[in-house]
Amino acid sequence: MFSFTFLSHFIGGAAGSTITLSLAIILGTFILEDPTTVLVGVLAADGIISVPVALFSLYAGIVLGDTGLYCLGWLASTHPRLARYVDHEFLVPFRTWLESRYVLTVFSARFIPGSRLPTYTASGFFRSPLSTFVLTAIVATSIWTTLLFYASYWFGNFTSSWLGPIRWGVAILFLIVLFLIGRRNLLAYRAKKNGDTVDDIRGG
Repeated sequence: MFSFTFLSHFIGGAAGSTITLSLAIILGTFILEDPTTVLVGVLAADGIISVPVALFSLYAGIVLGDTGLYCLGWLASTHPRLARYVDHEFLVPFRTWLESRYVLTVFSARFIPGSRLPTYTASGFFRSPLSTFVLTAIVATSIWTTLLFYASYWFGNFTSSWLGPIRWGVAILFLIVLFLIGRRNLLAYRAKKNGDTVDDIRGG
């Protein structure tokens, strides 16, 4: 709630200058990607920012942020104390698993809340192909962010006459539901992979 309010003031306060607003959106994606996308979609519906500028700013910020996580993992692999784990036999099964389904893993991480940080930093840590990572991140972002943006844009048009607290309260509720759906999908995926049920994992 606090983060969303902060983003609202941070990005909304940059309105009036296209360049400043675009930079604020890019920085906002570094803080919280999905809430920023929802917020920008509503602002676009209100006519505060044009749709092309909004989408470009979101794409740029998210892809830069994803690449930053990759680079963070790569830098960690160069640290003397951590470098030995890149080829450590303890991590060989995970590295092999990641390499065998690299594109699918990076792509699906975009749609599962909480999986981007470990997936993208692991990609950098194990020095997976950067070009493949960036291309996959761009494709996944263009799909997910576009869908979320236009859903928020529709929501903004639909609630244009609503009072501020009510409007943003519903928007926050939408994000919570989105997170819960993503979390359940992740649990279901792990359950299918391990041959368990979602309830079994929750109880574990």
